[in-house]
Amino acid sequence: MSDKMSFSIDNVSQFINTYYLDPIRGDEGYNPVNTITWAIILGICIFGVFRLLEKLEVKITPRFIASVLPFVLAGSSLRVIEDSPAGIFHPPFSYLLITPNIYFLVFAITVGCLWISIRMQKAGLVKDFHLTFAGFGLALFFINLAVLLHFDNIVYPYVPVFVIVAGTGLTFIFYLIARHFKSSIFTNPLNLSILMAHLMDASSTYIGVDHLGYFEKHVVPTYLINLTGTALVMYPLKLIIFVGVLYVLDTQFEDDERSLNLKVLIKMVILILGLSPATRNTIRMMMGI
Repeated sequence: MSDKMSFSIDNVSQFINTYYLDPIRGDEGYNPVNTITWAIILGICIFGVFRLLEKLEVKITPRFIASVLPFVLAGSSLRVIEDSPAGIFHPPFSYLLITPNIYFLVFAITVGCLWISIRMQKAGLVKDFHLTFAGFGLALFFINLAVLLHFDNIVYPYVPVFVIVAGTGLTFIFYLIARHFKSSIFTNPLNLSILMAHLMDASSTYIGVDHLGYFEKHVVPTYLINLTGTALVMYPLKLIIFVGVLYVLDTQFEDDERSLNLKVLIKMVILILGLSPATRNTIRMMMGI
């Protein structure tokens, strides 16, 4: 019995190391097992965040989403600092800055800054917590950029230009098509922002993989890039997935206030999932990291 138990424990330990811990230690990216696991955890966390924002009496509006986005930039640039060959951070702290751990770290910082901002508004120190909250995020982002510029140099300055122009340009074309067909769903500013973030992510993947020698770490994109031989496949992949997701969200949710808040929260998460890797990839390539 003890031998069987020992064998079972060894198998579980090996499984955890192979699919969860080793990818974090070696920054190896994703595999099918940890991809599914992180997706399930993300789904659970969405409802946890929803309840937390209800307790903080925060309404999830486009204005609130805009105030959160600086923290996405801050988290993504912090991730690049860990990537830096200058070795700014060392284990075990550096493990906190590798996906998915960095999401929990940035989430804790974001919630802390949100709570402080709300308390400042209630105390009469500021008029609008949104501006204060966004200010915290921008300050962290610029501090991270300053650190990066101190330790590393800008190598490919055209990368952010390409990513922004390609992402916004393709989104504008999509908007014109949607307006022609009188689609209220796909001319909605928040929905267009989501598509733009993911098209910027696709643009960063394309220029990195096809032109600068980087490689994709996610399971499905890696398979499709290998299958087609080009990262251009990311553009139709992103559009097919997120046009479908946005259509479902805007046609299947109930019209009561709580359901609408949950829908906007899900949209915010989808926006972050596009903007975060787009920002990280763009800064990394710009710095030649």
